[in-house]
Amino acid sequence: MKMNQPRVYIVANKPRGKVYIGKTPNLLQRCIWHKLHVGESLKTAYQCDILVWYEVHDTVESAKAREAEIKSASRKRQLELIEKVNPNWTDLYAQLY
Repeated sequence: MKMNQPRVYIVANKPRGKVYIGKTPNLLQRCIWHKLHVGESLKTAYQCDILVWYEVHDTVESAKAREAEIKSASRKRQLELIEKVNPNWTDLYAQLY
């Protein structure tokens, strides 16, 4: 897995809890920031640090468009997206190594 490919990701504070949707070229580093609660107040306020879903993109533009699509989707649709690939809301962080 190339670490510098754009990725769209979702982190949560607990199963079916608060979620944060973002994009990054370095998902491993971004997950570490989430786990350390470093960054913008919204991310740290809910302590969303469990990586529950991510998707690799070829371009920054496609990642940006996908992030916007997921953010504009209903909460129900966001949860369905997560649970389709991660029904137990397992932290996928270890898969990044």
